[in-house]
Amino acid sequence: MEPEILELESFLPYRLYRLADAVSREFSRIYKERQGLTRPEWRTLSGLGQRGTMTATELGEQSAMHKTKVSRAVAELERRRWLTRTPDGNDRRVEHLTLTKAGLAAYREMVPLAKAFERELLARLGEEGRAAIVSGVTALEVALGGK
Repeated sequence: MEPEILELESFLPYRLYRLADAVSREFSRIYKERQGLTRPEWRTLSGLGQRGTMTATELGEQSAMHKTKVSRAVAELERRRWLTRTPDGNDRRVEHLTLTKAGLAAYREMVPLAKAFERELLARLGEEGRAAIVSGVTALEVALGGK
């Protein structure tokens, strides 16, 4: 009896990973060209832009990034003077990260570009495709306890 083979091209987790990576790469061209950011730097900038103040641990959880990627992104954004670190009053191991005025300006410049990218991406699908992808992604998030 032949061992069972997993066809990656039809395996949903693999397909979702490849799709997410392709979309992320396409969008990364915009923020790389505009701001010279890497993916982790963009995720850090956008997380802080959305939420205000966060810790590195919270950023990692929100963006699903490993702590070393968060650490490097934070260091680079701090080098650019786009974020500041404030030690926690109760726990010296924790730092609260906040965008500076320059970081917030970079974030605000990127928001309309990100929204336009999303609109254009969804427009490629047509109305039925848009409804299906939004519904399907939401259903997966609910099924996995992510929403």
